[in-house]
This record gives sequence, structure tokens and C-alpha cells, in this order.
Amino acid sequence: MESLGKLLMVAGGVLVVAGGLIWLLGSRGGVGLPGDIAIEKGNVRFYFPIATCLAISLVLTLLLWIFRR
Repeated sequence: MESLGKLLMVAGGVLVVAGGLIWLLGSRGGVGLPGDIAIEKGNVRFYFPIATCLAISLVLTLLLWIFRR
């Protein structure tokens, strides 16, 4: 149970930091990376952050891999 507690604390910390970054950068126009899909036609806006999702997934995978060792 001790390792589960550590994992939850680390995951919570990562979520707090990621949420803070998104909140701060979101007010400045977003955190989009090159490769994200953004389409605007008239009053409709479609945004699919595929590159951002891949980058976040890579970072989280590396962090979890490091903390599991």
C-alpha cells in the first residue's frame, strides 16, 4: 500500500503542475505545438491537439518509468 500512496502523490503533483501550466499558458493563446490541427470556418472552431497529446503522453510515460524503478 505504501507504493500506491507514493504513486498517487506523484500523480497528483504532476496533475497540479500540468494544470497550472495549462492555466497560465492558456490565457496567452494556448499551449499548442506545431502539428496540432486547428480549423476555423466562420463561427465554428475545431481544435485537435494531436502533437500536444503525444508530447504529454511521452513525458508522463518517462516520469512513470523513472518512478517505478
